[in-house]
Amino acid sequence: MTRFLSVAGGVLLALASACAWAQDNAIESISANQQGGNVVIKVSMKEAPKQLPIGFSITNPARIALDFASTANATGKNAQDIDLGDVRAVNVVQAGERTRLVLNLKRVLNYAAAIDGKDVIVTVEGSGAPARAVDAAGQPANTAAAAPAPAQLLRDLDFRRGSNGEGRIVVDLPNGQVAVDVRQVGAQILVDFLKTGVPPSLRRRLDVTDFGTPVSRITTTPQGENTHMVVDTQGNWEQSVYQSDTQLVIDVKPVKDDPNRPAGGAGTGYRGEKLSFNFQNVEVRQALQAIADISGLNIITSDSVTGNLTLRLKDVPWDQALDVVLQAKGLDMRKNGNVLWIAPKEELLTKEKLELEQRAQISDLEPLRSEVFQLNYQKAEAFRSVFGLDANGGASSEGGGKNRVLSKRGSAIIDPRTNQLFVTDIASKLEDIRKLIQKTDVATKQVLVEARLVEANDGFSRNLGAKLGFADLRGFRGGDAGYQVSGNQRVAVGGNLTGVGQVTGQTPDKGDGYTNTTLVNLPAAGINGTNAPSIAFSLFSSAANRFLNLELSALEADGKGKIISSPRVVTEDNVPAIIEQGVELPYQQATSSGATSVTFKKANLKLEVTPQITPDGNVVLDVDVAKDSKGESTSSGFAINTQHVKTKVMVENGGTVVLGGIYQMTESRNDDKVPLIGDIPVVGNLFKSTSRQNTKTELLVFITPKIVAERLQNGH
Repeated sequence: MTRFLSVAGGVLLALASACAWAQDNAIESISANQQGGNVVIKVSMKEAPKQLPIGFSITNPARIALDFASTANATGKNAQDIDLGDVRAVNVVQAGERTRLVLNLKRVLNYAAAIDGKDVIVTVEGSGAPARAVDAAGQPANTAAAAPAPAQLLRDLDFRRGSNGEGRIVVDLPNGQVAVDVRQVGAQILVDFLKTGVPPSLRRRLDVTDFGTPVSRITTTPQGENTHMVVDTQGNWEQSVYQSDTQLVIDVKPVKDDPNRPAGGAGTGYRGEKLSFNFQNVEVRQALQAIADISGLNIITSDSVTGNLTLRLKDVPWDQALDVVLQAKGLDMRKNGNVLWIAPKEELLTKEKLELEQRAQISDLEPLRSEVFQLNYQKAEAFRSVFGLDANGGASSEGGGKNRVLSKRGSAIIDPRTNQLFVTDIASKLEDIRKLIQKTDVATKQVLVEARLVEANDGFSRNLGAKLGFADLRGFRGGDAGYQVSGNQRVAVGGNLTGVGQVTGQTPDKGDGYTNTTLVNLPAAGINGTNAPSIAFSLFSSAANRFLNLELSALEADGKGKIISSPRVVTEDNVPAIIEQGVELPYQQATSSGATSVTFKKANLKLEVTPQITPDGNVVLDVDVAKDSKGESTSSGFAINTQHVKTKVMVENGGTVVLGGIYQMTESRNDDKVPLIGDIPVVGNLFKSTSRQNTKTELLVFITPKIVAERLQNGH
């Protein structure tokens, strides 16, 4: 605020010396005395003042300013030392018809003013409590600033949600002179209405959490001869308090960024210097002038800004105070540098509408210019829809001119051969087209997309089997064949009916007697074209007349394989690309005439991808990967084994992500055996064949996008 005193004081003194103004009153002398902890300042006037001066206080540095309208400085000096209590000195500055009296304080204190005859008595409360106005004798003054009677009650209490999410507490006071003390303690706002009661209907707790504002609860209770209000809050917020006539408003606003405020900045809401105002039925122009002196802005007020204002603000930023004044009187502002134009909202809107109409008229009369634009990366035909042109170069009937960037007098010619645009229009439209081309005619980034399909399989097979045969050759050796059962009855054993006949002599031996002796023929099956190895044993008598032959066979196979397919493709940002490799299989298909025709179906490896580069350098992929292969042959043709992944995923530049995987596991076991005997432990293995197979197959699909560097795209 040093800038406020030096700049405002110098400017006001210069204006006072350069012009002669007619004042209705004048300050003749200033004196001060101390009454207890308070400092009472007596301002002697030439005539009895008609109204109290406009007063406001500044927190940093601590000062109290009083504006006397239509008053001159007749003291003969601009500064006077006080040095009483917390009051250091007083400065008197005249500008035109008004004089400002500035009290320099050691700390922020409250004050009250009263009119006593031709004198204005200013009381600075040294305790920090609300000040009470006194007269020259030190007695309470019976003025508008005097303390209200204790029998008054609050009339109403209401809560509203503002358009910007703020919680607004509106209190109807019994009169405009109720002393209100508002302070913030942690996450609570404490409000005391001094010497004011509260009716039973307002003694309640309001839960306003559902309104979605920083205010959660409002509790109003009597406290002696005062009324105490507690406002509970949540989140990050800022509060402002202002009074208009008998209505006290407490705004609790969520903190947000608004760089268009007059104070500037982009931090936590209002950024102006905090101050306090106490306007009692003063002209709106005077209130705006007081704010202009604090802010350092040049405020230009329209002639239609009239009326008076009663307003009390405590410790609020000056830019918020300006908003409150504008809202209270239906005004609006437009900022241009450090100049504010203030007028009624309707007047500003009408003025802006006229300016727009004037600009439109100027554009209809402005001379046309022609310019040639050479496109380097984009195709000139792409601007046909931008300009709203049809194939013949005229305005497109489909677009209706809605998408045209040209004015209604402008025209454009597109030359696809040279990739140039010939545009004729006013200068401002040509500049817009130039900026549009600079933004759009740029090299598109490219992306290298690599997919890897890894197919791994692990197989295990094991087959076990046995052959068992018995031969009785005693009949061939001149003895009796078979085994005696009773009397002359005998039993012969052979592998089959022919073998038994050969043992008993019923069938002549043709050289296949050994083969026909097999009782169990369950050998191990081959695997992948490989026969199972075997080992044979024979148990026979010393005369070589009886033989028990055994053959054991076993085969085990363990196989592992890995197939890697890696298609890759380079494409521009947001441009789809396809790469595929494979075969086309022919199929015979019947036609409607009864004849047959040959159709083809692809069995190939395909990568289809559309990349999108995000602003933070990642890549969004719309990818479709398919790996089809020729399967087993059927009567209608070959079957096609399909492996397919289609998804959309975001990957960092150069990173790898697994799109998906298929895992298959197959287990099988087959037993071929002789009933009952094959179930005997250990021995039963000679009468059965066992086959066991385990197969594991896994398919994984990996995708890796890489943004191609610009130097590689340009060939450097």
